[in-house]
Amino acid sequence: MFYDLLISLINFLLLIILVLVGVAFFTLLERSVLSYIQIRSGPNKVSFLGIFQPFSDAIKLFSKENIFPNLSNFFPFYFAPIFNLFLSLIIWIVIPYFSNMFSYSLGLIFFLCCASLNVYSIMIAGWSSNSNYSLLGSLRSIAQTISYEVSLFLIMLSFIIMVGSYCLIDFYFFQYFGWYILMFFPLCLCLFSSFLADTNRTPFDFSEGESELVSGFNVEYSSGGFILIFLSEYSMILFMSLLSCIIFLGCDLYSIFFFVKMIFLSFIFIWIRGTFPRFRYDKLMYLAWKCYLPLSLNYLIFFICFKLFIFSLLIYCINFS
Repeated sequence: MFYDLLISLINFLLLIILVLVGVAFFTLLERSVLSYIQIRSGPNKVSFLGIFQPFSDAIKLFSKENIFPNLSNFFPFYFAPIFNLFLSLIIWIVIPYFSNMFSYSLGLIFFLCCASLNVYSIMIAGWSSNSNYSLLGSLRSIAQTISYEVSLFLIMLSFIIMVGSYCLIDFYFFQYFGWYILMFFPLCLCLFSSFLADTNRTPFDFSEGESELVSGFNVEYSSGGFILIFLSEYSMILFMSLLSCIIFLGCDLYSIFFFVKMIFLSFIFIWIRGTFPRFRYDKLMYLAWKCYLPLSLNYLIFFICFKLFIFSLLIYCINFS
């Protein structure tokens, strides 16, 4: 038992290290893609083609002075970014390993719980800064995240009803002959845009609207606190890309093509940031409550009726035979 626990701990630490390295190079990819979209030079001076630019940025940020406002609540202000990064890293253990190292039957429930707890770290970070700008940014972010989590949970519940399990490995078996995106294309688009809103990305980046909020809830953070918030946001983007591939692009986790699809979805996050303008806030709420919520409820009712019909048809065939 001790040996198995040690192997699991080593695997989890290795997973965290690789996720953080992936986040570092994802920031380099984002800066390079945005530079091509805006027809300018990106980071290309540090080492060959700017390969070591993320590491130089990390050294620069961590070596800066960490400033704590005099009127802030010190302990909540200090621990909110740590809690945020912890949630965004612990969520990676739901990856469906076929070796059953971390896989368990309630993986999607664990994901939904961790995604819901992210709201509290943003709320504590904005409130404990004791700044009007930070508080306003956190309130907008909480309202946006809660609004889109409702439709996100209902959409994922539709897929759960179709699969009949909370375990992500079952998505591999159910998509062996065909991907869900081919059958439920509108629902997959709603799910992906809800992921965009849940990670506070363009065109839903109202928690960090620089033009009206001075960078939002993280305006009082510097040095280590800022980079922890930054890392948690980008690790959630990578995880949402991974989860999108698992749910509606086939869960062939041991194929190179799976990671190509994941990188392409991560690229779409960047592409949308360089292309779309920010929504107006009332239109954001209108889209969540008047469009996505009725659509997800209708799909959920349709899937429940479809499963009941198939179940009753099977019972009829068994009785008839």
